[in-house]
Amino acid sequence: MVATHADLNLETVALLSNGAATVASSASKSPAVAGAVVLSTCNRFEIYAEAPAPEDLEAARSAFVAEISQRSGVPGSTVSDIFRTKDGADVARHLFAVSSGLDSAVVGEREIAGQVRRALISAQEEGTASPTLVRLFQAASRTAKDVGTQTALGSRGLSIVSVALDLAADLADEPDWTAKRAVLFGTGAYAGATMALLRERGCTHVEVYSSSGRAEEFAAARGGLAVTPEQLPEAIAQADVLIGCSGSTTPMEAVELAAIRSESPQQLIVIDLALTHDFDPAVGSLENVELVTLESVRLAAPQEQAEALTEASRIVDAAAQDFESQRQARQADAAIVALRRHTMAVLDAEIDKVRARHGCTAAAEEVEFAMRRMVKQLLHTPTVRARELAAQGREAEYLAALDTLYGISVELPSVVAESLGEDHDAQKAAESAEDCPVDHTQAG
Repeated sequence: MVATHADLNLETVALLSNGAATVASSASKSPAVAGAVVLSTCNRFEIYAEAPAPEDLEAARSAFVAEISQRSGVPGSTVSDIFRTKDGADVARHLFAVSSGLDSAVVGEREIAGQVRRALISAQEEGTASPTLVRLFQAASRTAKDVGTQTALGSRGLSIVSVALDLAADLADEPDWTAKRAVLFGTGAYAGATMALLRERGCTHVEVYSSSGRAEEFAAARGGLAVTPEQLPEAIAQADVLIGCSGSTTPMEAVELAAIRSESPQQLIVIDLALTHDFDPAVGSLENVELVTLESVRLAAPQEQAEALTEASRIVDAAAQDFESQRQARQADAAIVALRRHTMAVLDAEIDKVRARHGCTAAAEEVEFAMRRMVKQLLHTPTVRARELAAQGREAEYLAALDTLYGISVELPSVVAESLGEDHDAQKAAESAEDCPVDHTQAG
């Protein structure tokens, strides 16, 4: 299930993702949903789901549409129109590309891989991650690592934060960060990444504000200075850069910022990296104020070299094909086991008859040995064919043949679907730059 910067404005993505943390657990109460993992970031909202059988896909889709509509306030028909369904190999290909940063506003960005990992962990903690989805997301993380180590995308180390700071430097009257005073709003992953990158660029005077009460601990661990609500206006008045990463529900209004800055003649750069905005977009119209938003970052993000993208896409395609082949092969296991059990039951019954008639004699043992060898040979071809047909996506034909020839009924395996999919026509410090970047606990 996908809503991203590629198809929608970020305000719509934010609206749809309201209550994203509980969508999976609520929708999983439906018998049509065998498992679900939600990937919600600052520029995408995706749900990966598993249905017990192909005929359950539409019901699973409806369950998620209803949950999203209820939490976002967007009519169900509109939600249904926005999101469409992917299944089979398309799901793995999409998630692997997302995890590798190929579907990001900043191509090759590194935060998304951590967000994919966190999405799986959250689903496991909530009990909504099915074994198939666990394998899918683990494979996505391995693919992202391969892309990072084997292509130039990983060596550049681009991120949304780094592009935002580059853009801010381009807009600044004085691009040198060493003399700048910055005020950072929030203590989430983007805030941690921002602190690290500001230090790399020589900015040592960073004040941190958080209404959650975590600013002091956050700043102390990263070399910043926490400010209280009473100290915040003075910090803003003296700042050269304001950076919002908190995702507050009450953004700073333009009139409020203008009042605080009324006695300050120097230029102010405002960087708003929060999906739900820490600053009213109207601040960009204030005198001596330059505003950088996520949309600005998306438009300013550099295009990667074609060769690196081609190689990354090749890695993603190969990984997706390998995952799908393995998934389909596993789908044949139930049929193989059922046929083997049926055949062995017949064999055991016949061997019992031989023993009843001849006892435990050498002749009986020889007959048993011959019969077991014959059955093993007879099972070889059906077993091979089961895996071949599964790899071709034709396992249903094999199951139908078993039912017709032997009366063996096997439940169809679960179907993994990116429910309502796309097609709308730093461990601790390291992960702080990779996990969900918005500190949703901020109040303003």
